[in-house]
Amino acid sequence: MLSVGTIVMGAADVRRAADFWIRALDYVPRDGVEDDWTVLIPADGPGPRLALGLSTTPVQEHPRVHLDLYAGDAADQAAEVARLISLGAERVDWDLYPDDADFVVLADTEGNRFCVIDTGHH
Repeated sequence: MLSVGTIVMGAADVRRAADFWIRALDYVPRDGVEDDWTVLIPADGPGPRLALGLSTTPVQEHPRVHLDLYAGDAADQAAEVARLISLGAERVDWDLYPDDADFVVLADTEGNRFCVIDTGHH
């Protein structure tokens, strides 16, 4: 039986990306942070690992794969979006929002797109 072990994302600056995701998710480096690779793990126990690898590939405007980060409700979502922006994320001018979107699209310090989801949205 298979399970997802690690999500891998590219970064032009692995150390900068690691700093963002460590603070965004309360993760810690598994074995330290190198210039070309790191694996981050949850600080408080089990959960998906996030690996960051050096990449020169351009960021995709509409990526085929991205992270969804879950917030409890609209207020929690707004607070998390503000917190992530204060850590260096940027709001993405997303052209594919549905009329009643339950998500906000952000980009990390490397331009990788991710969503913050209002899980209380009906």
